[in-house]
Amino acid sequence: MKNLSPYALRYRLSVASRVVAAALGGYALAAAISMALARALPMSRAEAVTTATILGVLAMPAAVIWVFAARAAWLAWAGVIAVTMCAAAVAWLLGVPA
Repeated sequence: MKNLSPYALRYRLSVASRVVAAALGGYALAAAISMALARALPMSRAEAVTTATILGVLAMPAAVIWVFAARAAWLAWAGVIAVTMCAAAVAWLLGVPA
């Protein structure tokens, strides 16, 4: 294996960090949005869960686009974590549906 320059190593670690942020962060974001929407949508429980799941799945590619469009890997992580925490807080505040 050839020696990598510090710049090349930093670049590869940045890309690896973005891939992890896109995969794990995108999944967490989709789950949090699905939970929040399932509790917030004014429909029957089954319809709300189905609609929320479909809309939550759309959050995953949006997270991937955001992660690779961000200027830095830490901004990618910060954006995904911030939106995920906001969606999780909304889901928690709305509580368990009756």
